[in-house]
Amino acid sequence: MSMKIEVLGGGREVGRTAILVEYSGKSILFDYGVSFNEEDIPVLPMSVQPSKLSAVLVTHAHLDHVGAAPFLYVSARPPAVMTELTKELAKVMIEDMLKLAGYYLPFEYPELEAFLSSVQPLRLGSELIINDIRIEAINAGHIPGSAMYRVEIGNRSILFTGDVNTIDTRLVKGAHREGLEANILIIESTYGNVDHPPRKRVEDKFIDTIRSVVEDGGTVLIPAFALGRAQEILALLAEKMPYANVYYDGMARRILEIFLSYREYINRVDLLEKVVRIFTAVQSSSMRRKICREPGSIIVAPAGMLKGGPSVYYLKRMGENSRNALILVSYQAKSTPGRKLLSDGCIEEGGSKIKARVYWYDFSSHAGVSGLLEIVKSVRNLEKVVIIHGSDSSAFELAYRIKENLGIDVEVPSVNQVITV
Repeated sequence: MSMKIEVLGGGREVGRTAILVEYSGKSILFDYGVSFNEEDIPVLPMSVQPSKLSAVLVTHAHLDHVGAAPFLYVSARPPAVMTELTKELAKVMIEDMLKLAGYYLPFEYPELEAFLSSVQPLRLGSELIINDIRIEAINAGHIPGSAMYRVEIGNRSILFTGDVNTIDTRLVKGAHREGLEANILIIESTYGNVDHPPRKRVEDKFIDTIRSVVEDGGTVLIPAFALGRAQEILALLAEKMPYANVYYDGMARRILEIFLSYREYINRVDLLEKVVRIFTAVQSSSMRRKICREPGSIIVAPAGMLKGGPSVYYLKRMGENSRNALILVSYQAKSTPGRKLLSDGCIEEGGSKIKARVYWYDFSSHAGVSGLLEIVKSVRNLEKVVIIHGSDSSAFELAYRIKENLGIDVEVPSVNQVITV
């Protein structure tokens, strides 16, 4: 009997991950996310018949992995699996997307509630059986609550990484790689052609830059993703600059509260507790105005690509001062204001140049190519690797290295492609 792996999204692209596996009369859907086009309109994966799904496995709460999931619950109630923390975070993230882009989405709040009520929570390191499918959740090391899934279906086993990272950070320990076994590995390749610089070196340069700006009387703005990156940066500042005048704003506040309610998923929960104790959560527009006039402040706020949120408010009020600094710590996608700022010095076409100093530091929560190869090498009984969630250059570079180094059969499918194993 052959197994079918259908790429509904995330094939040779980053975003809207959705992988359907059919075998032995069962259908498993790994993730169902959205991407956003240049007009910031959500783009969903290819369609799937929800009533035929045996299980929906969600790796983590970033919208490119969970944002389209409520659409599956318009007419059916397939069981969904994720960690308790991912369930809580997914609710917050999708509610926010509905507020901002609900007009373009084919679902509303009732479908979100139906999705969340269908969740069967699974702790990392634990397993459950749904419809004769054995499912194990394994720490993926990407953000708190993120999971890889090892699935036994019929006489075959699959390991799906979702987004994965192999290094320990203040938020999470690196992906669990001991005792992994699977016949088929489906792995991300966001950075399949490059390695990140050593994290300690990045952190040291980042802190040195902030100290230099603050000591010169300038204000530092750090736009950061609300889920994960903002809390990682705040934990770093709490450890290295506890005396600093640090503010955090927007949805980063709510996510921090949720993280502290799920302490078992956090590597250095003591640092997040310290953040709440010594730094200041921004609560009002009047406080924002006051902060903008306060030299020597450090502000951590979404959105990480400057597509909206409090970070844009702050930038408009501090970007004219050359003493100030803007430090980007998140990936800057094409056509985003953050990418335009790095390339052209302004955030919109025909806009004025930002006079504040602009820096970018690599705090990626994805494994580089060496880490991805480590994961592949650690999986026993591996027969085939399917590479997703990466550009052509990163996906094919990773495929080449796997074939050259390990001699394992590799596929790099496009969206809508079906692989038969």
